[in-house]
Amino acid sequence: MLVLITYDVSTQSAAGRKRLRKVAKECVNYGQRVQNSVFECILDSSQLLMVKDKLMSIIDEKEDSLRFYNLGNKYQHKVEHFGVKDSYDAEGTLMV
Repeated sequence: MLVLITYDVSTQSAAGRKRLRKVAKECVNYGQRVQNSVFECILDSSQLLMVKDKLMSIIDEKEDSLRFYNLGNKYQHKVEHFGVKDSYDAEGTLMV
């Protein structure tokens, strides 16, 4: 299933900047960055639970926010892209 992960981490302190780097690094392990704080991830149910658990252990719920949008398995018609960055095949090869 395609899951969109978005986050907003406070960078007012050194600890916040560290959390931001950790969240981004963890998201890279699961999907493709499509905007600064937005990742598209192809995950199964167990991977989704795992990434949620990992990210929740990183963020500070009093200062940061984290959102998961489950677009399901038939996501191809739910995502439209416009603008300068080329779209990519979410289920294709991520590294060349």
